[in-house]
Amino acid sequence: MSMPSWSMLRSIQNSDRVAEHRLRQGTTRRILRYARPYRRDILVFLITVVLAAGIGVATPLLAGHVINAITDGDPDAASTVIRLAVMIAVLAVVDAFLSLAQRWYSARIGEGIILDLRTKVYDHVQRMPLQFFTRTQTGALVSRLNNDVTGAQRAFTSTLSGVVSNVIQLVLTAAVMFSLSWQITTLSLMMLPLFIIPARRVGKRLAEITRESYNLDAKMNATMTERFNVAGAMLVKLFGRPGAEADRFGERAARVRDIGIQQAMFSRTFFVAMLLVASLAQALTYGLGGWLAVTGSVTAGTVVTLALLLTRLYGPLTALSNVRVDVMSALVSFDRVFEVLDLRPGIEERPGAVDLPAGAGRVEFRDVHFRYPSASEVSLATLEDVATLDRTENAPILRGVDFTVEPGQMVALVGPSGAGKSTTSMLVSRIYDVTSGAVRIDGVDVRDATLDSLRDTIGVVTQDAHLFHETIAENLRYARPDATDEDMWEALRGAQVAELVAALPEGLDTVVGERGYRFSGGEKQRLAIARLLLKRPSIVVLDEATAHLDSESEAAVQRALAVALEGRTALVIAHRLSTVRDADQILVLDAGRVVERGRHEELVAAGGLYAELYRTQFAAASPAATFADDVEIVTVPAGQIEP
Repeated sequence: MSMPSWSMLRSIQNSDRVAEHRLRQGTTRRILRYARPYRRDILVFLITVVLAAGIGVATPLLAGHVINAITDGDPDAASTVIRLAVMIAVLAVVDAFLSLAQRWYSARIGEGIILDLRTKVYDHVQRMPLQFFTRTQTGALVSRLNNDVTGAQRAFTSTLSGVVSNVIQLVLTAAVMFSLSWQITTLSLMMLPLFIIPARRVGKRLAEITRESYNLDAKMNATMTERFNVAGAMLVKLFGRPGAEADRFGERAARVRDIGIQQAMFSRTFFVAMLLVASLAQALTYGLGGWLAVTGSVTAGTVVTLALLLTRLYGPLTALSNVRVDVMSALVSFDRVFEVLDLRPGIEERPGAVDLPAGAGRVEFRDVHFRYPSASEVSLATLEDVATLDRTENAPILRGVDFTVEPGQMVALVGPSGAGKSTTSMLVSRIYDVTSGAVRIDGVDVRDATLDSLRDTIGVVTQDAHLFHETIAENLRYARPDATDEDMWEALRGAQVAELVAALPEGLDTVVGERGYRFSGGEKQRLAIARLLLKRPSIVVLDEATAHLDSESEAAVQRALAVALEGRTALVIAHRLSTVRDADQILVLDAGRVVERGRHEELVAAGGLYAELYRTQFAAASPAATFADDVEIVTVPAGQIEP
């Protein structure tokens, strides 16, 4: 007997949730655009579905003719039965080939759409502003690339084929059954409500425990992600909490086990109920049909045909009763993917953008104002796991910043936390765009420059130098994919880390581990500097590159930085006093404005904010002392800073 699939029960349990979702205007039209490249495959796929549905109805009819040929006593009954049996066998072979063709076209269409959507979403997410990633739950974003994309794919595979197949099968089956015996068909269909109504109640209860299961799975995944990375594992060990973590995880896993048992029983109840109702309907068919056959109203073959067709009637009827939910589920998945695609990228290349001139690296800030975008401008409530996004406009971080940095100088941006130092450096590399005013490099507004030339011109080393879980060579080539081994060794020598890499058994092919944790902080920084040297930018941004390093590591990194900064413009954000003292010019930021500028000795003698920072943060008068607050330094080749 043909039984309903799990997807049928899933559509019942999801009905309430799906019904509450409001699709945005134009969703269907956008979906059709994704289907257009596969329209021929979809047409062939639908033809195979139609033919398979026809075979599903034809086979019971032939089986009925076999019974009639046997019971009629015709002298040619034997040859008739053999001929009909051969026809049934041929149909079975054709149906098998159609099934394979359906699966091939279904996979081709579905996997093609998954590829198109995933690559488009991944590319789009990469272009989102940095604040998008600071607000978004990584797991929720990954879910859009996996679960929702897969759900969208079902629109052109299981949902589309299911609807077409069920409609054709239902129409053909019902037409044949009513033509054979409307009495038996009507009586058989009277059993259907006995299944549909209880199934919906079971589905609602199953939906509740399924949602709880999904939530618990998500929490366990989040727990494992946090505890299994290097930093999380270290924290657990430092506080001696492995036992408590195991107990906490065990409680959630136990609840998932209990829910799994409940799900299994509810699912089995659903299928048993369907089997029972369909079996009772078959019993009615055999009972009434047998009585009619005995009285001569119908033939024995007709009774067998009706009984076989009945098994092909209940499944499509039940599935089509939820067809709106199936279609809506697929549309909702598409809609959730489109939500991400409709978020505006933070940085886009303007039409007609020009390449930055190679060389010099002159940096200008002209009346620069900046505020960070609000949550509603860069994020989605569903990705942050909140009811609504905050639409409050953020306060300005920079208020009319003006300065010019000529090539060849080291310039420090100094000030208390929150003064706008890091923000200033991020505007140069166009991590964000100014709210008003302009940032220019060699006379070109960075918003008018091509993104490729901007990335080639500027190199950045951050406080937490990030390395991918790949080999040293792959991490270095991230800056310059065409770099040769000799290019990389030259960069490693300049970064004072070549001897370390050469001493490793696998050399450049050494896997650095998650976030580069196989190396010390100073070693990671020097590898990051080597990556920068390999890139050969004319402007360098050092974002507290020596913060939190011990004296020996700092000394090694400073030697590497001396090579990295030679002849280059640099924005350096650092804690170390030695870096600040070497600056050609120091800009003191406070509340988003440049309040002082000059060299170290001049600013100390002036007795302003910088002098106050000096007295409080450099009281020890040690070259190795550090600011309690962050100090930002900007380095530019020999030249001058103009207000």
